[in-house]
Amino acid sequence: MRKEEITAELFRLQDPKYAKLQIGILPTVDAGSIIGVRTPELRSLAGKIFRDEDTAVFLSSLPHRYFDENQLHAFLISLEKDFGKCIAAVENFLPFVDNWATCDQLSPKAFRKDPERLLPYIRKWLRSGKTYTVRFAMGTLMQYFLNERFRPEYADWVADYRSEEYYINMMRAWYFATALAKQYDTVLPFLEEQRLDDWTHNKAIQKSVESCRITTDQKEYLKNLKVRKTANR
Repeated sequence: MRKEEITAELFRLQDPKYAKLQIGILPTVDAGSIIGVRTPELRSLAGKIFRDEDTAVFLSSLPHRYFDENQLHAFLISLEKDFGKCIAAVENFLPFVDNWATCDQLSPKAFRKDPERLLPYIRKWLRSGKTYTVRFAMGTLMQYFLNERFRPEYADWVADYRSEEYYINMMRAWYFATALAKQYDTVLPFLEEQRLDDWTHNKAIQKSVESCRITTDQKEYLKNLKVRKTANR
């Protein structure tokens, strides 16, 4: 399917009500670029065209005009099982990711086989200075390095990152809320010592208290760690 045909297919799958919903939750995206294709339809289309020779042309045609093309692009990359091809596609695409939804939808199958190979890329992405590249790096750490591969230095990477960007700090909070659920004893000192900025600190506690993976006693203790008054740190 040629690039023009892919775009035409996206418009054929358009759901105006869904487009309106997405406009409301994607403030960083130009409303005129949102076609309004639901995620299951995008995943299905990605599966259908993944092996097409013309799909490579679509993937190389950056930047895309439409948000839904970016979403489809993320799903196509996520289907790639070869690590080398996948990491090249990810690095090519990340500079053009301009919203949290596309960033968070990018979840390549190739990463699952050998996550350790990702670490140098994660460090590089954290140094990029680009909001959604940094968010993707932190999300990757959260997805693959909070279980048996966890090392405290990875939490240091996230804690020590300083940014005024809402979508980075929201991911930092999400990371620590998830880390508390999986590595409570090791990660708790980051909250006790107030290693995070106040907003991220409190948001991480809020998310943890809302989680069913944290015990009642842990929730009560975390509530007491909340920063009540903004301090200059």
